[in-house]
Amino acid sequence: MTESGGGMAANAAVAITRLGGHAGYWGRVADDALGHRILSDLAAEGVDVSGARRVPGARSPCTSILVSDEGERLICSFTDPALDPDPGWLPQHRIADFDVVMADVRWPRGAALVLDAARRLGRPALLDADVGSPEVVRELATHASHVLCSEAGLEVVAPGMPHTAALRSLQTPAHAVVGVTLGAKGFLWLEGRSEFHVSAPPITAVDTLAAGDVWHGAFALALAEGLPVEPAARFANAAAAVKCQRVGGRSGAPTRDEVAAMLSEAN
Repeated sequence: MTESGGGMAANAAVAITRLGGHAGYWGRVADDALGHRILSDLAAEGVDVSGARRVPGARSPCTSILVSDEGERLICSFTDPALDPDPGWLPQHRIADFDVVMADVRWPRGAALVLDAARRLGRPALLDADVGSPEVVRELATHASHVLCSEAGLEVVAPGMPHTAALRSLQTPAHAVVGVTLGAKGFLWLEGRSEFHVSAPPITAVDTLAAGDVWHGAFALALAEGLPVEPAARFANAAAAVKCQRVGGRSGAPTRDEVAAMLSEAN
């Protein structure tokens, strides 16, 4: 057994800093020892946590994750209902300081508020649409400019549908991109009526934990650096591939040089 920091948005923020970018984390933890550790670990990775909130009288979120010999995992999470869901404290005035905003599905009210604010400012507003309530995922998708689903998350909101049809069911004219990460099969996405796909580098996976988070962080950074969707997806695929070759979640997030090497090998 090992212990490490986690969480979709938090892992993505760490991935960004490992890749040479600058990231801020806005989220809720309790005013307890675990909450202090969560924010301290993020700060040690270079993530700005000045926008995080510590809630008195609650317990910080935690997760138990079982990883199989094949690298797949089972995730069991706990979030204290005492963590106030009201997003009114979020420092929306600071969104203009960022090039890209990304939210996950774990705190819907906060995610919707931040995504809306980013779109009003003309910033890419990315939703990490992983497994969650189908109603929540579909609702949050309407607030994002880029809806980026995991394969499992897409299956939850559109069970039994082929990937392209499922993505079409989420897509609106306001979306710049609606896509799904397919693990070893790469990334499939829609822009308007057009469909695109980029393959992932061939690897032997050791541990897929946090691979999706690394992918989202790398993709967000690539967009912030001005890359179009296709090269951004290739960059994110390579970052996730490096991570999958290592045991551990957040600790396996790659450096920029490691991603460059993976891209060079893939070419």
